[in-house]
Amino acid sequence: MRKKKFQLSKIYLAVIMLLTYLPLAMVVIFSFNDSKLTVSWKGFTWRWYEELLADSAIKEALFNSIILGVISCAAAAVIGTLGAIGMARVNYKTKGMMEYLSTIPIMVPEIILGMVFMAFFSLLGLPFGMTTLVIAHTAFCIPYVFMMVKARLVGIDKSLEEAARDLGASPVRIFWDITLPLIMPAVASGCLLAFAMSFDDVVISIFVTGPRTSTLPIKVYTQLKTGVTPEINALCTVILVVVVLVLLISSLFRRKSKVETK
Repeated sequence: MRKKKFQLSKIYLAVIMLLTYLPLAMVVIFSFNDSKLTVSWKGFTWRWYEELLADSAIKEALFNSIILGVISCAAAAVIGTLGAIGMARVNYKTKGMMEYLSTIPIMVPEIILGMVFMAFFSLLGLPFGMTTLVIAHTAFCIPYVFMMVKARLVGIDKSLEEAARDLGASPVRIFWDITLPLIMPAVASGCLLAFAMSFDDVVISIFVTGPRTSTLPIKVYTQLKTGVTPEINALCTVILVVVVLVLLISSLFRRKSKVETK
C-alpha cells in the first residue's frame, strides 16, 4: 500500500514538473532554431542572439529595466529595513494588523495595483515615465525586504543590543555596528528577490509607464502581438536566466542568514 502511494506521488510530481517546465524548455530550445517559424526545427544557430544584441530598442529597454530595478530595490531596502526594525521594537495592540497591511501589495492582484497607481498618479498630475515606474515598483518591492528582515530579526539575540546599550553605545552606533551586520544577509536576499520581481513585471508597468519609456517585459509583450519569433524566444531565455540567477543568489543569502541565526 505504501509502495503504491509512493509511486502515485512520483507520477503526480512528474506530471506537475512536466506541465511547469516543458513550456520553458521549449522556449529555450527554439531560441536556437535556424528557422523563423517556431513550429519546426531546422538546425542549431546563434543568429537570433546576435540579432538580439544588435537591436538598439531592446538594449534601451534592458537598460531601463536594470536602472528601474536598482533604484526601486535600493529605496525598498531602506524603507523595508527601517519598517521591519521599527515593527520589531514596538508593542501595541494593532501591531499584527499593521504587519499584515505591510504585506498587502504582494497579495493584491497586479492589475488592481496597476489601476490604483495609474489613478493615483493621474490625480497628482505626475507625468508618466521613469518616475512613476520607480514609485510603483518601490511600493510593491518593499514587502519582500520587509518580510525577509522581519524574519531575520526574530532570530537575533536581543542581549547583544542590550549589552552595547549598557556599555554606552548610542542607538545609531548599535544599529550600524550590531543590528545592520546581522540583518544584512536578509536585506540582500530581500533586495535580490525584489529585483527579480521588478525586472520581469509587466502588468503594473503597462499602467504607469509613459509613451517614451519602455522596460524589457513591456517590449516583449508588445512584440508578442505581432507573433512569436525566435528573437523573442532568445530574449525570454535571457530574462529567464537572469531571474533564475538572481533567485539562486537570493536563496544563498537566505541560507546564510539561517545558519548565522542558528
